[in-house]
Amino acid sequence: MDYTERLRALRTDSDMSQAAIAAAIGIDQKQYSRYETGTNELPLRYLMKLCQVYGVSADYLLGLPKGLSWPR
Repeated sequence: MDYTERLRALRTDSDMSQAAIAAAIGIDQKQYSRYETGTNELPLRYLMKLCQVYGVSADYLLGLPKGLSWPR
C-alpha cells in the first residue's frame, strides 16, 4: 500500500470528505484530490499537517517499516 492509498483509507475511515480534509490543512479540494490520486507529489508541509489531523506518524503514512535502524 502506498501513501495515496493510505490517505484515502484514513479519510474514509474518518468519514470525512476530501473537501473537509483539504479545509483542515488549508488547501482546496481539487488540490487535495491530486495528492490522494498521486497526480501531484505531497509536499512535506502537508504531510505534517495530515499526520496531525489523523493522529498518525509520517512513517505510517509513508508505509515505512517499523524498527528501522537510524544512524547514530
